[in-house]
Amino acid sequence: MKLIWVVLLIGSLTMLAAVMLRNKLSWRWITRFMLHLITAAVALYLLNYSGITKGFEVPLNPTTIGTVVLLGLPGIALVLSLQRVLF
Repeated sequence: MKLIWVVLLIGSLTMLAAVMLRNKLSWRWITRFMLHLITAAVALYLLNYSGITKGFEVPLNPTTIGTVVLLGLPGIALVLSLQRVLF
């Protein structure tokens, strides 16, 4: 059963890559997304080590970086407030 899921995943990733590479518009989308991803990771890194938020340390993982990529600065506020409420 695992083999079926792996084959299905690899096949769908291959087809997605073929569609993305064929379309020039997708290259612009990929570069913008990667720029946002790198900017979010650097912003979280600087936030952690600048000392602005004493007592809080936001982990650099796909969930927090994804939240900041999607929401921007409100995403950082959301992650910090969730950390304060939950911990």
